[in-house]
Amino acid sequence: MSDLKLFNSLTRQLEPFQPVHPGEARVYSCGPTVYNYPHIGNMRAYVFADTLGRVLSYKGYKLTHIINITDVGHLTDDADAGEDKMEKMAAEKAQSIWDIARHYTEAYWADIKALNIRQPAKWSIATDYVPQMIEFAKSIADKHCYELESGLYFDTSTVANYGSLARAQTDEGEGRIEAVEGKRHAADFAIWRKTPEGEKRQMEWDSPWGRGAPGWHLECSVMSGDLLGFPFDIHTGGIDHREIHHPNEIAQNQAFCHSDHSGARMWMHNNFLIERSGKMSKSAGEFLRVQLLIDKGFHPLAYRLMCLQAHYRSELEFSWEGLQAAFTRLKRMVMAGAALPGT
Repeated sequence: MSDLKLFNSLTRQLEPFQPVHPGEARVYSCGPTVYNYPHIGNMRAYVFADTLGRVLSYKGYKLTHIINITDVGHLTDDADAGEDKMEKMAAEKAQSIWDIARHYTEAYWADIKALNIRQPAKWSIATDYVPQMIEFAKSIADKHCYELESGLYFDTSTVANYGSLARAQTDEGEGRIEAVEGKRHAADFAIWRKTPEGEKRQMEWDSPWGRGAPGWHLECSVMSGDLLGFPFDIHTGGIDHREIHHPNEIAQNQAFCHSDHSGARMWMHNNFLIERSGKMSKSAGEFLRVQLLIDKGFHPLAYRLMCLQAHYRSELEFSWEGLQAAFTRLKRMVMAGAALPGT
């Protein structure tokens, strides 16, 4: 196999890819929270992960790629605050949370197919792994966690170099984290959230810390470790995960493994898709979806080609003019391919 160098967000440098298991590449990608349709900015992460996977396959590695589906535990603020996104949408729609999850999971999978993104080895569904999440939390609770009225919290001071992935260990950075009475440190985060007394969630389970639901960060540590083993090769996600979600995953992995290693040897993050009109926000009502591009007459692969025209670590600005240019290039490529002998 020829040499392959990849940019590791953890060290901020190019490093040779050296798989944990010779001849294999084990990759975990943070998947969607299925409370709404994905917008095209969300889908850039999966175009990137698929491109990475195709490169690894081309290089001769046996690829095992896992993408999770978050159907519980992700709050409305990524900084560990607010309501559960799934519970909130189910209440707004007056529907079963399970129906909400099924509908938006299928919509996401339709976008995956439209963008010619290969199927992963497994779609890991968060609610299928709640028993494993409870066991994981029990294994680290004594040395790394403490209990408050609202749930079980991870003490970030108990692991080495917390936040080194984000490199944002400042008062300003920590100010983004939810202020919960009784937390030992601003950056501490919930492992398990108790259902408040007098309330009932559609998704809740019994645990040693009371009836409730797992924290969002816990889910990915459990599913990646269970399906790929620690350590595995590469963890991907959007650059927004680099600041809070992935540092919290790393802290849990260190606690679980009794080691300073981060769970994954390499962490890779794609940058944002920028859209100046504000229609990338799901709170704006109608937002930019793959289906909207199709409805306007664009082939979805024009958007994939548009993504591939920018470096994955660079911001990419979306415009209809840029998409039209990519669509034109796509059609020329298809016509050129069709004109080749034997096609």
